[in-house]
Amino acid sequence: MSGLALAMFVGLFAWGQQIVGYDDPQGKVQLALLATFSFGLLIGYRANK
Repeated sequence: MSGLALAMFVGLFAWGQQIVGYDDPQGKVQLALLATFSFGLLIGYRANK
């Protein structure tokens, strides 16, 4: 499951503008994706502990 999440994150982070079609010239959507993924990793790690 974590492999799928990682693949989806990389796909959206790298090619999200082409796949989804959002307009983000300042990179705020990519920053939000990075923050969401990082918080998910942290919470998943702590819950697994």
